[in-house]
Amino acid sequence: MTISAEHTLVAHLADLQRRQISPTTRARLAQALLDWFTAGWSAAGTPAAARYRRVALDCQPGAGPAPVFGGPALNANGAAFANAAIAHIREIDDAHRAAMLHPGVVSVTPALALAADGGMTQRRVADAIIAGYEVSLRLGEALGTRHAAGFHATATAGAVGAAAGAGVALGLAPAPLHHALGIGATQAAGLWQLVDDEAHEAKSLHPAFAVRNGLAAAYAARAGLPGARRFATGARGLHALLAGDGPLDALDGGLDAEERLNTATIKAWPCCAQLFTPLDATRELLDAHALTPDEIESVDVEIFTHALKIAGVDWPATPAQTCFSLRYVVARLLLAGRLGIEDMESPDLQAPDLLALARRITVRTSDAFQREFPRLRPSRVTLTLKDGRRLSALRQLRRGDPEDPYDWPTLQARMRAFAPAMDDAAAQAIVAWCERFTDAGNDARPCLPDPALFGAAASR
Repeated sequence: MTISAEHTLVAHLADLQRRQISPTTRARLAQALLDWFTAGWSAAGTPAAARYRRVALDCQPGAGPAPVFGGPALNANGAAFANAAIAHIREIDDAHRAAMLHPGVVSVTPALALAADGGMTQRRVADAIIAGYEVSLRLGEALGTRHAAGFHATATAGAVGAAAGAGVALGLAPAPLHHALGIGATQAAGLWQLVDDEAHEAKSLHPAFAVRNGLAAAYAARAGLPGARRFATGARGLHALLAGDGPLDALDGGLDAEERLNTATIKAWPCCAQLFTPLDATRELLDAHALTPDEIESVDVEIFTHALKIAGVDWPATPAQTCFSLRYVVARLLLAGRLGIEDMESPDLQAPDLLALARRITVRTSDAFQREFPRLRPSRVTLTLKDGRRLSALRQLRRGDPEDPYDWPTLQARMRAFAPAMDDAAAQAIVAWCERFTDAGNDARPCLPDPALFGAAASR
């Protein structure tokens, strides 16, 4: 009998749980956790977060032990839904070039929600998070660029990754875990029509539903219900039906390589990751030439085509659209020399100086750059100055990519910058909690997320 790629992938997850976790992966896991807390804290006080907490309570009523960013604790299912949505609001949760999705929000969220019920060791939580990254990223890469152009892979591949993380957290053996992934795949959904119809405020429902469905899939498998075994490679599996065009050997190839967790990108800018290389290029020009906005005659931004399929807002009409407008984020960076959370939360979209600069920005796509996607994210920014000089910078990789990573102190500074409401005590507690995962000596200890890590309101 031919062994399917899905069977091999599930066996790989079991093997990962038997191995020692390397120091490199432990350090990267701590970074992923810090990134997740940063994303959640950065949005916890927003009106959008309040709406998502309400939806979570309506869909999964009942209090419980699981902390929620900025609100009262809920049962594990409600907290997972709310936290997945909240941690995605700011668009600063981690990303991945090849898989084209946000892995942390679908991997960390269910593991910590289930851990809040007690009874899980640190090692079990670590294994669950690593499994979520492994499955979501391998499946996202296999689904490829054609899929990612029409579907939000955080919602599709992410649902299967959430099922993997939840299944490992619940202690499922390989056979029911395989069923959990198949059940999760049946519920994978997430249309990019959402952004075409300017429904950006609801985008965080994608990871929220992915996590909800992943948890339900794991519960169903635990109860003995079967799932599609060839959920990705079958004739009516995800790859065939959801426009997959990526390499199927991403599912079960390179199993001796480092865990996929180590290949994720931690985001440098508070906006859609498709726009990072032009921002990095603009930052490079500003740093090299100490320019002022008055010196700039025009700006030409050349970018890979796929970027504008996701982040194609010409000029934002609402704060939620700022994350998806290349002209806005470049103009804001050029005007102020920085791009912060406040620029996305409470922007003055009709400010005369901002509009005047935005009108001088031309955005165009490049077929040559698109051919490098998703392996690279090429973008070239060219500034024409009023004195006739032309300054140009090409960026192919993003700050925060595995090739240009953050170190631990810089990540802590990033957390404070992206979550200004966080006080010193909370920051120190979060850093210390995440750092515990770097020490194998803590693996047998109970892992119970402290409500204080989620903000004062979480402990009410």
